[in-house]
Amino acid sequence: MHLHELLSSLSARRPVFHSEADFQHALAWEIQLASKSASIRLEQQIAARGSRVHLDMLVQDQSQHIAVELKYKTKKAAIACGEERFHLRNQSAQDIGRYDFLKDIMRIEQYVATHPGSEGYVVLLTNDQSYWQESRKTNAVDTAFRIHEGREVSGELAWGSGASDGTMRSREAAIQITGSYRLTWCDFSVVEQQRFRYVLIHAPPT
Repeated sequence: MHLHELLSSLSARRPVFHSEADFQHALAWEIQLASKSASIRLEQQIAARGSRVHLDMLVQDQSQHIAVELKYKTKKAAIACGEERFHLRNQSAQDIGRYDFLKDIMRIEQYVATHPGSEGYVVLLTNDQSYWQESRKTNAVDTAFRIHEGREVSGELAWGSGASDGTMRSREAAIQITGSYRLTWCDFSVVEQQRFRYVLIHAPPT
């Protein structure tokens, strides 16, 4: 499955989405159009390493099993695209957004490691440039979770010592990344001066 090509073809038809669920369903349909024999399931709970892993999307096509996790993070914008209007909310909390994206990588790795021959993808799509631009702050509590252009993520990633209980609530655990991934941001679309970019991680078969 060539996900970069699928995202490129999707952007021509759907350059912007109302929500993460809208993005998820649109990409699932794009995959189905490209591979009519594929079986696509959304919001799956799958066993992995003695626990249950939630997957946004599981694509099965003959012997291929491909797990996909998606994130759609927005800053506030009102966009008209054809006859459709999009009112994107300011989600902010970029530190939480980065943590959740990296946790998705860990979970996809867990799935791939326990399902021989499978592979996985993690995609974050956003119009918020603070995700892809490198911050000048080097001692922030979320420094380990930065996902700017060119960053290489691997190993144990944890909050800094000054992180508050409120920031870490339900996300206290460190993230363990088995592989090593250099982050490359790609253009998705430009709509009414809103630039959308995505970063894609591929966890290959073990």
